[in-house]
Amino acid sequence: MSIDMEQFHQVFFEESLEGLDVMESSLMELQEGQADLEVVNSVFRAAHSIKGGSATFGFTAVAEFTHVLETLLDEVREGTRQITSEMIDLLLQSVDCLRDQMSALEKGETAVSEKSHELKESFLAMLESSDEVDLASSNTAPQKEAGCSEGWSIFFKPEIEIVQSGNEPLRMFRELSQLGRLKTTALIDALPSFTALNPENCYLYWEMELHGTDISEAQIKEVFEWVEDESEIRIEPLTSNINSELKEDVISELKAVPTEEGADNNETNSGSFSKRESASIRVGIDKVDELINTVGELVITQSMLSAVGQDFQMDQLGRLQEGLNQLAQNTRELQESVMRIRMLPISFSFNRYPRMIRDLSKQLDKKVELVMVGEQTELDKTVLEKIGDPLTHLVRNSMDHGIESPAERLEAGKSETGTITLKASHQGGNIVIEIIDDGKGLDREKILAKAIEKGLQEPGDRLSDEQIYQLMFRPGFSTAETVSDVSGRGVGMDVVRRNIQELGGTISISSIQGEGSTITIRLPLTLAILDGQLAQVGDQIFVFPLVSIIESLEMRGVEVGKAAGGCDLIKLREEYIPVVYLTEVFGISDQPVILDESLLVVVEGNNEKIGVVIDDLLSQQQIVIKSLEANYKKVEGVSGATILGDGRVALITDIPELIQLSGATHLNKLEAGSATFPADPQAA
Repeated sequence: MSIDMEQFHQVFFEESLEGLDVMESSLMELQEGQADLEVVNSVFRAAHSIKGGSATFGFTAVAEFTHVLETLLDEVREGTRQITSEMIDLLLQSVDCLRDQMSALEKGETAVSEKSHELKESFLAMLESSDEVDLASSNTAPQKEAGCSEGWSIFFKPEIEIVQSGNEPLRMFRELSQLGRLKTTALIDALPSFTALNPENCYLYWEMELHGTDISEAQIKEVFEWVEDESEIRIEPLTSNINSELKEDVISELKAVPTEEGADNNETNSGSFSKRESASIRVGIDKVDELINTVGELVITQSMLSAVGQDFQMDQLGRLQEGLNQLAQNTRELQESVMRIRMLPISFSFNRYPRMIRDLSKQLDKKVELVMVGEQTELDKTVLEKIGDPLTHLVRNSMDHGIESPAERLEAGKSETGTITLKASHQGGNIVIEIIDDGKGLDREKILAKAIEKGLQEPGDRLSDEQIYQLMFRPGFSTAETVSDVSGRGVGMDVVRRNIQELGGTISISSIQGEGSTITIRLPLTLAILDGQLAQVGDQIFVFPLVSIIESLEMRGVEVGKAAGGCDLIKLREEYIPVVYLTEVFGISDQPVILDESLLVVVEGNNEKIGVVIDDLLSQQQIVIKSLEANYKKVEGVSGATILGDGRVALITDIPELIQLSGATHLNKLEAGSATFPADPQAA
């Protein structure tokens, strides 16, 4: 029977990417000249795990690359080498390189690239340098274990059933051979006769000699850590002298890695921080237990209803009603439990930004401190993965346009170090993410002038600060004087808003010139379920997202005026609201709308309001969203569909698209004199 290795490869890739995240966050904690052993060990363990897995699956290029990293990190762990800024930079670049290698392996491509070769040469040059710490003069550096410069003698006798538990000695020998030159002798005196031999048992044990420089006993113990409780293991230093040129031989072996034919010679783009969407998710056992308990309650309720239904009598009606109520409660709890399984802390997204801030600070010659608040705030995995790129663009903008140079900050009476704060919190059924900087803020007049210059805004319009800031989300808008590879190309902010809208969210900006800016993003916790208001229009049912509804009112006696272009609007508390008729937008009916018998639902999207005319308001309920585009085709003004309890299909309205379809995006800026209202409301 053949074994499908792809499933194991996928697990390895996902665990390796998690390990690289750990490496990156740990490296960000390191400082030049200060080797926090706990942090260094976490980096070492991540690299060691990736190396071991790569060697097991035959990904030689990755195993050899990480072996060089491991050698360097081991010297830091033992106190023979100091942490330098150059080393941290190279290690961070190696994390990017390993991510690219994993991505290439997933696609079935070669893992060798020009960048990996350059980094490997840099690490080898560092290993050959004489930057090691003089242990005799260092009071703080830990002493190396005795004999580690000579090599080690290893006795390994596993329990007879070790292979049955999935622990293959050959893999351990491969791990040891990565540390140095390994000589292995198998002892066979415990082998039984052929007739008594069980092929699932291990009758062998081994004596080994491991030659190499700077190999610590801890490294060897780590190879056997999974079997130490079920094996006899002795590790002793070798007493024989070893060739003084052994280290040079080991380095030569590391250098002798052939470049695979057809290797990708493109450099790793260290400025790219996007991560692939994971096909799996780690779930806490408490969430699984909760789900199992809920399913158990559901089974009990189902059994009770089955018993009632087998020989139903009218005197059992109360029991039936009780069972149905219990079923509804179980279903709600099951739904909530399943949704919680998909919830992940936003720290999975936030953790990419310390590295980005560090790199951009050097690139822009600015001093910036990143503060993260509410990293454990949870949201749906799909939302979490899709919000990463918009957040990255906004943080880069804050670095480039918001935070001033140290000289400018000092001149303005500020600290030379700027602060960017990433804050997440739950508010109702939404998650709110704020990007706050204490930079120079937004120049209201400059933004307005640029919008007028580009023809995005008419001169003379009276706009609020919020409306002016929203101009930055128009396609092609930019106030940057020069184009850079950080921002200022006139693209991006419109894409940011569109991506957030596709997630059912909104984005707004507030700013005080000279003090800083705050960008606020509101997102639903999940994309699978929506709190909706059902509305009747003709013989159709539509769903309005509850978060978009401001208010609803009867149209009886409400004056409807006309704006330039023939669009209807109403005046609601000194504000002009354009009116949209769903019967016209979706071609539901040719019959004229009788306004006195209709209702108006005032909704908001993109900081614009419209009033939607409907026939009747129905119930509010949670809606399970189905993709209309995947099952039918894209329909403008509709974000999805759902199936109601009676089997009918209801369309879910897309408020921003409805505003665009109505052609009424400019009407919130109207002055009183630009609209005409009839003296008699019935004339409307």
